[in-house]
Amino acid sequence: MIHGNLTGIRESVLNELEKLYDAEFERDAFLPDRLLAILVRHTTALNREMLVYLGRDGTVLEIAVGSIGSIALPELHLRRNLDRLAGFRCIHTHPGGGARLSDVDLQALRLLRFDSMCAVGVEDGRCTGISAAFLGEVEYDNLSVVVRGPVKPGRIPQSLWMKEIELAEERVKKAIEKGGIVEEAEKVMLISTDSDESLDELAALAETAGAMVITRVLQNRVKPDPATWIGSGKAEELSLVCQTLEIDLAILDDELTGAQQRNLENALGVRVIDRTALILDIFAQRAQSAEGKLQVELAQMKYRLPRLQGMGTVLSRLGGGIGTRGPGETRLEVDRRRIRRRIDDLESQLKEIKKQRDLRRARREKTGQNTVALVGYTNAGKSTLLNALSGSDVYVEDKLFATLDPVMRKVALPENRECLVVDTVGFIRKLPHQLVQAFRSTLEEALYADLLVVVSDLSSPHYAQQRATVFEVLNDLGAADRPILEALNKSDAAQVTGMIEPADAILISARDGDGLDALKAEISRRIAELRHRTELTVPYAKGNVLSLIHERGQVLSEEYAAEGTRVTCLLDAALYQKVMGMLK
Repeated sequence: MIHGNLTGIRESVLNELEKLYDAEFERDAFLPDRLLAILVRHTTALNREMLVYLGRDGTVLEIAVGSIGSIALPELHLRRNLDRLAGFRCIHTHPGGGARLSDVDLQALRLLRFDSMCAVGVEDGRCTGISAAFLGEVEYDNLSVVVRGPVKPGRIPQSLWMKEIELAEERVKKAIEKGGIVEEAEKVMLISTDSDESLDELAALAETAGAMVITRVLQNRVKPDPATWIGSGKAEELSLVCQTLEIDLAILDDELTGAQQRNLENALGVRVIDRTALILDIFAQRAQSAEGKLQVELAQMKYRLPRLQGMGTVLSRLGGGIGTRGPGETRLEVDRRRIRRRIDDLESQLKEIKKQRDLRRARREKTGQNTVALVGYTNAGKSTLLNALSGSDVYVEDKLFATLDPVMRKVALPENRECLVVDTVGFIRKLPHQLVQAFRSTLEEALYADLLVVVSDLSSPHYAQQRATVFEVLNDLGAADRPILEALNKSDAAQVTGMIEPADAILISARDGDGLDALKAEISRRIAELRHRTELTVPYAKGNVLSLIHERGQVLSEEYAAEGTRVTCLLDAALYQKVMGMLK
C-alpha cells in the first residue's frame, strides 16, 4: 500500500512504486544508489516529498508520498518495543534542494526511535546532498541526536553510517537500563458503550501497550451509531475534550468498520483505533518466536483487508475523464491483491510450522508422554504456576498477554509419574477472531492435550465473567470436551467465603506455593485414569477399528495372527468404550 497524498498521481506511477515492496537492496548499504536514484526521479516528477522505511535486511517496509513541503509518517504496523530501535531507517526527500534535517525530523527520530532519520535534497532532477541523524547519548533526561552530513551523492560513508546504527542501538539499550530516558507515552482517551468493567480491562490493555490513559468515557446506547458508533453529537462533544486534554489517540472498546474509524477521526480530530487493533499492537510488541511473529502479521493482514474500503477516495480509481478510463485495477484492488498474496504466503509458512509441531506431538504420544495444558484468562497466573510446578524461569510480568508463544516444561508428579506442562496464550473478552484463526496452531496445544488445567484468578472481582469467557473460547476451539481440572489461583489475595465454584476446584497460590502439592496429586490421579493398557485382537475385516486406535490411542506393540491383528495399546475410557462397541 502506498500511503499519503496520492491525488493526481497516474496509476502507472503508483504501480511502479508498488514494485519497490518486492525489491531487494544491499543489506550493508545505508542508502543504496539504486534506491536513491528512484527517490530522486519520482520526487522530481511529482514535485512532492517521498518517504520509505528501509529495513535492516534491505527490504522496503512502507512507502509514502507527501506534499511539496511535508509528509505524514505512515502508521507503524510493526510497532517496535520501546526498549530498542525500530529496526528500520526513515529515508525521505526534500523537493527544493534542502538536504538538512528539520526540527520535526529530529523530534520524530527521538519519539519513534528509528534506526536513523535521513533527508535527501532534490533540485532540478538531481540529488543536492544527503544528511543522516542517529540517536546519541542521554542529555538532560532525553536522548541527544548525532547528525552526519550533508554529503554529496556518491560520497555517502555507507559502512560508517551502518556502524552508527549499531552504536545508537547500544546507547538506547544502555540508557534504558540506567532508567535515564523520559518516555513520551501517547495520551489516550478510552471510549466504551459496554460497562465500567470493560473500560477497566481496556485501560489495562492500553497501559500494557505503553499508553497513558488520560480520560475514560462510558456512553449508554441502545445500539451503535452506524456512522460513528457513538453518534455525531457525542463525537462533537468529545472533540473539545480531545483538544483541551491534548489527546493523541482515542481507543474504542468495540470493533469498528473502516468507515466508522475514518468518520470518528474526522469528528474527533485525533487518531482512532479499536479494541482489536490495540490487542494486535500488544501481540506485535510481544511476539518473540518466528511463528509468533508470522501469526501476528497474519492476524493484522486479515484485520486490515476488509477495512481498505473505509479508507476513502485515496484507494479508488485515481483521476477521471478522457485518457484515464480503462480496464486497469483501482488502488483498492491493487492493495487487496497485495494483502491477499501476503496472507496466502503467511498461511503457507504457518502450515509448514504446524506440520513440524504435529510431528513433535506425534513423537511425544509415541513415547507415552502425557501433556497438560494451562489455559485461562490473560494475567491469571499461568506462567507463574508453570514456574512453580517445574522450577523453570519462564518470563512473568503483571501485564496482559505477557506470554504469547507456548512454553513446554517437564513436571515431576507423585507416584513416579511425570508430564509435560504447556503454558498457552491467555484468553480475553472480545478476543479478536483474527487472532483465534492466526493462533490456531498454537492453541491446538490445548486442543490435543490429555488434560486441561483451567487457571482462574480468584481474587479478581470479575472472576465469574472471566471463567465463563475461557469456557466460551474453549468451546469455539472445539476443546470443551477435553478432561478439565480447575485451579483457582491467587487464593492468598482472595476473600473466600462459603462454597467455591466449582466445588471440585483446587485452591492455589502459584506465587506462595500454597496448594501446589494437592494440584500435582490431582493431575497425577487424572493422568492415571486417562489411558489404560489394553490388549486386543482386531479382526482383519474391521480395519477401521485399528485405524481408530492408531489415530486416537497409543499403540505399544502390534503383531499379525491368523484371527486378526493383536494390538497392545493405551486407550482412554471413552475410546475404550467406542472400540469395544465396534468390535461386537
